[in-house]
Amino acid sequence: MKRDAGVTRDLAARIAAAKRGQMGPAEADGRSSGQMSALGRGFRIGSEFAAAILVGAALGYLLDLWLGTQPWIMLVMLLFGFAAGILNVTRAVAEMNKAAQPQDGADLGRPNDEQR
Repeated sequence: MKRDAGVTRDLAARIAAAKRGQMGPAEADGRSSGQMSALGRGFRIGSEFAAAILVGAALGYLLDLWLGTQPWIMLVMLLFGFAAGILNVTRAVAEMNKAAQPQDGADLGRPNDEQR
């Protein structure tokens, strides 16, 4: 039995070392590399925008039913949902741009000391 436990531990250590060798440093720690496909980015941005609008409209509709002010609160909350959607999309795109690394040979413009 002791021999089997030692073999299992040794095998687990070798598998872990092989996985660390195949993955990048962020993935080896169990974190995602932050890279998404273009389709994934598009779905994320679109779903965040649509969800914000739908939540705003739903809250406005429920408040209208409760207060009996149809359709005014729903329209106001729909506009707030739209604004929240724009804010979410802006934040998501800024986060994606920050995580993206420039490609080799990309023209990044002049260095800061030459811009003055």
